[in-house]
Amino acid sequence: MKILVATDGSKPALHAVKYAIKLLQSLSSTSNTVTLISVHDDVGLRHAKAFVGKEAVADYLRELSEKELKPARKLLDSAGIKHDMEVRTGHVAQEIVHCAKAGKFDLIALGAKGRGAVADLLLGSAAQRVLATAEMPVVLVK
Repeated sequence: MKILVATDGSKPALHAVKYAIKLLQSLSSTSNTVTLISVHDDVGLRHAKAFVGKEAVADYLRELSEKELKPARKLLDSAGIKHDMEVRTGHVAQEIVHCAKAGKFDLIALGAKGRGAVADLLLGSAAQRVLATAEMPVVLVK
């Protein structure tokens, strides 16, 4: 089974990683894999690119993603689950769904609430959009 786990470093995202680990441990296949995906919307940083350059912004977002992925990678390493990671910029939900479709993942797992705005009271806006647009099963983990 191939699972794409979206993570932003939040507690719900780490719960999604733990869910994926439990699910894969219950299966007896040796081909189980997890791909962690971290997506940052760079729209708010477009003006910064004019001052510090595109490469500086890209480096900052890559470092931020690697920092956010570190706890999830540690959990997967401890569980002995094969994994890799994707770091992307763009519209968060669109990038998650595009990656899942292109990679032919069996399942998308993500936290029901990330670090989004207070306006996203019940579900995070990224979670809502992924749930609405994904063509494969989506698990939202609290």
